[in-house]
Amino acid sequence: MKQVYQFHEGQGSMRQLLGGKGANLAEMTRLGLPVPPGFTITTEACIHYLANGKRLTTELKNEIEGHLSELEKQTGKSINDTSDLLLLSVRSGSKFSMPGMMDTILNLGLNDKNVEVFAELTGNPQFAYDCYRRLLQMYGNVVCGIEGYFFEGVLETVKNKYGVKQDYDLTVEQLKEIIAAFKQVYLDHDKQEFPQDVREQMYQSIEAVFSSWNNNRARVYRELHGIDHNLGTAVNIQAMVFGNSGDQSGTGVLFTRNPATGEHKLFGEYLINAQGEDVVAGVRTPLDISHLEKEMPEVYADLFKMATNLEKHYKDMQDIEFTIDNKKLYLLQTRNGKRTAQAAVKIAVDMVEEGLVTKDEALMMIEPESINSLLHPVFDSTQIKEDQILSTNGLPASPGSATGKICFDTEAAKVMTSQGHAVVLVRQETSPEDIEGMVISKAIVTSRGGMTSHAAVVARGMGTCCVAGCSDLEVNEELKQVRCGDTVLTEGDILSVDGSKGHLYVGEIPLIISENNDYLDTILDWAQERARLAIRMNAETVTDIQAGLDFNAAGIGLVRTEHMFFAPARLKEMRRFILSRNTEERQKALDIILNYQLDDFKEIFDTIAEKPAVIRLLDPPLHEFVPTKLSEIEKLAVELELDSNVLTSRINELHEVNPMLGHRGCRLAVTYPELYLMQAEAIIRSAIERQKTTGLRVSPEIMIPLVGMTPEVTILKEKIVAHINQIIDAEAVEIDYTVGTMIEIPRACLIADEIAEEADFFSFGTNDLTQMTFGFSRDDAGKFIQQYEEQGILPKDPFQTLDVEGVGELIKVAVERARSVRPDLKIGVCGELGGDPASIKYFDKWGLDYVSCSPFRIPIAYLAAAQSQIEQS
Repeated sequence: MKQVYQFHEGQGSMRQLLGGKGANLAEMTRLGLPVPPGFTITTEACIHYLANGKRLTTELKNEIEGHLSELEKQTGKSINDTSDLLLLSVRSGSKFSMPGMMDTILNLGLNDKNVEVFAELTGNPQFAYDCYRRLLQMYGNVVCGIEGYFFEGVLETVKNKYGVKQDYDLTVEQLKEIIAAFKQVYLDHDKQEFPQDVREQMYQSIEAVFSSWNNNRARVYRELHGIDHNLGTAVNIQAMVFGNSGDQSGTGVLFTRNPATGEHKLFGEYLINAQGEDVVAGVRTPLDISHLEKEMPEVYADLFKMATNLEKHYKDMQDIEFTIDNKKLYLLQTRNGKRTAQAAVKIAVDMVEEGLVTKDEALMMIEPESINSLLHPVFDSTQIKEDQILSTNGLPASPGSATGKICFDTEAAKVMTSQGHAVVLVRQETSPEDIEGMVISKAIVTSRGGMTSHAAVVARGMGTCCVAGCSDLEVNEELKQVRCGDTVLTEGDILSVDGSKGHLYVGEIPLIISENNDYLDTILDWAQERARLAIRMNAETVTDIQAGLDFNAAGIGLVRTEHMFFAPARLKEMRRFILSRNTEERQKALDIILNYQLDDFKEIFDTIAEKPAVIRLLDPPLHEFVPTKLSEIEKLAVELELDSNVLTSRINELHEVNPMLGHRGCRLAVTYPELYLMQAEAIIRSAIERQKTTGLRVSPEIMIPLVGMTPEVTILKEKIVAHINQIIDAEAVEIDYTVGTMIEIPRACLIADEIAEEADFFSFGTNDLTQMTFGFSRDDAGKFIQQYEEQGILPKDPFQTLDVEGVGELIKVAVERARSVRPDLKIGVCGELGGDPASIKYFDKWGLDYVSCSPFRIPIAYLAAAQSQIEQS
């Protein structure tokens, strides 16, 4: 099995094997672009290494040696060569971009002897020793696991000792002093010296990059972005080029369009006399790419041309890393650039209008979940007080608005989040180790770094608002305080962050709904044209229904009628019904509740117009409606004119050991059929009135919940239909109504063909179906689901993304069996998974008619449904 590929042997389509970085380096090499030569060790080699005791096989080492020899021939240089010394970079590269999550080693090949050779060959000892101290620092952290702050402490001590502000101002003697101190750090913490053997450096670096696939920050990032833990990372070994060799050299990161706004112009930053890690780490503030046109016009012209051609070649915005080595330009990486949702929709629409991509290709460029950030409120500028404005001008690194309590590290963020608080992570600069804190934070603020720093890139990828490079902020992470002028804030203080403008405010700022986004509207129009699945909403209030209609919902997929009974007057009558001892008392309560329900359904039908609405009859157990505290029971006894002891006794009779598996749903109606008949009457009378007053056809879809046996449907439907038809006949009207069922019990899936003979439609309640299939209480599973995910027992929380093998198989079986007897049976999903993009693809594949989700997830669902169709075509 071939485990190593020279760049010229690969191509862009080999991402699974070569990783994204390796495949793109191969593709750029094929295109004749100035890529430093090198080779890629495959993801398969990584998987084998991790699965077999973390040991490089002799076979792999021999293959690496062969490709290293070829690289030496290509460059005319060799490792340990006194006349033409070859230095290497060792970089990770998984199939999917994971910026900063795994490890890199630069300047590999230097040692005590070779640094002297390198100094003589380059004629620049300061540059040579700077490269060596960088290697010692990176190698110590990545390979030996020595915390970076030990090296940073040495560096800062020496700089302070000699009054040096910038790393590149250190003299050779000062660098030698740092190198000697770094070596002592190895002895103090690793109990061994830095390896002088170059091959040992290389193999240990390869192993470290392989192992970094499973470091904590990489796992957290993959879980956040839904990346498979079993893919592994490739390793790219490449001839070094040097951006830190003087004032005619530099390094930078470039986007072919603005990743924050989508504006069609080059966007990027660079540093003179620096290596790539200096840019992304945010330690030095970089220059805007526009300055490069003035400083090195020929280099800028080449970079502009190459960037433009790469965007056309990949048909997407590119994120390009480049190095300038003595005015010679090299491309080190290109990849599809991470961007904000605001930028994503603009770029997609613009590229269609430019003729660069088709509408289908544009739709596939957008991550459905990302547009969530375009659907939510922003700060109300009219409510900002003068004394709330912090006098700092940060960079608008990732748009959005958020308020939270200040935290200065991941652990504090985790504690505050567990206590129910929103948090804002404030750091000098973030590093990959901060990923857990970044994930749970509502906003991220850094005092250092630019628009391509680690904080900015990761925040944009997560859709989290971020303000970077707030140079006026004095962040003291040890004292847990941040100072801005005369204002001092400590951990736990409230900070509001505007990532769209780069502004910070003390205290909470009110939010308002963001303005319309024409680019998003265009994308959603294209998505609705392309989607086969109809997208309905879960809603019962006028506000929610109108929000869904604004997003062009196809109708209502779930009206939860139990939500209509919790207003005080309604709750009182519902309790009277529940606690009544005889049919006559229950009917009196139902007569009053009927009038409330008539108002409810009239309001729904008036708002929804002619679009369909699935109305679920009462589902929860009765105990949810009665009080449990003694004081509340005594108060209710007075209201209902009952003896409190009698009332307490009746409430105790309603108690169930496991109410979610008890007397609820259709089981209630079997015991108290008058409850469902009252609701059905309210639905049909409201529909009749709506139809008579407006002339519009109303087609209510009445849903019986929690069915597990066919006779439950047969008996209840027969009673409901008889009652409804009696009303229709008396009113002398025609109403198109249907009576269906909610499939949420595994047994119902297995007898779906029988149930389909009786029910007019199916709607899968994935919340309960998941709960009953796993035997997990959805209310309690949160206590252990995270541990199941972390230990690989579950790939995803099944209440958030469909469990395809179990719950999904039940749904698939139910659809196939139901459609075998009723090919035209309408089938939908109304559980939470109806708004999950990954789950939607399965529902579409299995031929369901619609999914239903909360109103603000409708655009996400439309885009996911469109992408599903594109993938299937």
